[in-house]
Amino acid sequence: MKRKILALSLLSLSASAQVHIEGKLISSPAKKVYLQEFKDKIFYTIDSAVVKEGTFSFHKNITTPEVYGLTLDQEKSPVFLYLDEQDKNISVELDSSSYYKNTKFSGSSAQDIFEEYKSAGRDFDIKAFINKYPKSVVSAYVLYRNFAYRLEADQIREYLGILSPELQNSPYGKNLKAYLETLELVKIGQKAPDFTLADTEGKSVRLSDKFGKYLLVDFWAAWCGPCRKENPNVVAAYQKYHELGFDVFGVSLDRTKEAWIKAIEKDQLTWTHVSDLQYWKSAPAALYGVRAIPANFLLAPDGTIVAKNLKGKDLHDTLEQLLGSTKAP
Repeated sequence: MKRKILALSLLSLSASAQVHIEGKLISSPAKKVYLQEFKDKIFYTIDSAVVKEGTFSFHKNITTPEVYGLTLDQEKSPVFLYLDEQDKNISVELDSSSYYKNTKFSGSSAQDIFEEYKSAGRDFDIKAFINKYPKSVVSAYVLYRNFAYRLEADQIREYLGILSPELQNSPYGKNLKAYLETLELVKIGQKAPDFTLADTEGKSVRLSDKFGKYLLVDFWAAWCGPCRKENPNVVAAYQKYHELGFDVFGVSLDRTKEAWIKAIEKDQLTWTHVSDLQYWKSAPAALYGVRAIPANFLLAPDGTIVAKNLKGKDLHDTLEQLLGSTKAP
């Protein structure tokens, strides 16, 4: 089954605004279309419509400025549609043969703004975009969903301040403010927040019990391609520096224990691993403000954060500076 999601992000509509979505399916025998709500990187079905002679419709009172989706099944990447508060009637031609490229929309003035963002490519400047569209939900969504995790706290704070007051108080704005608070707790120089989680055998392991060496708290998952690509580099660092006082503490964002264990064995990750198997609802990920993986935090022997997101040669260079000529205690 292929996932077919049409994500709709709603600007701060009034207390309750009715949106009419009239749709036509092209190249699809689907009998139902599902309306979903997006929360914490996961879509939840909230309504469905029967397809009659290739058409479907939704008439919903929307009160929450969030991301929504139209789904035919569960796996394909989303196509985005954005709605401003004046957009009440939306038409959709949903083309399942080339879902992302050929689906057409009309009735959403914010969609043009989103298309501008998509077409910018690598030259995209998020600050300039927000300055140009400070009242558009597209600006808030793109900042929150696609850029916050790679920006410094001061940049997020600055860009958030450019957004309109309505957007600053939207779920995106509130999430960004909460994210900034978390970043303050896990910035370099802070003591790493402690947590306890089950290891691969179901035994509880406390992070602070692993203090005493330079410790890489490594957030990853079996389903994460970039994580699996980086794993050999972490293995090489572990093998080279472990006897000098370096250790790794793996925190998985997996959904099933089977996939998690299989990836550990295949990638030969011989250090301690923990997980609550909650995917993006992972409690340690939330505690550390992790919104993209791979991500890591290097802790000093006393648990102080000394570096973040070390990958490739940077990880080896940092460990060489810290441990290259140091004997293990």
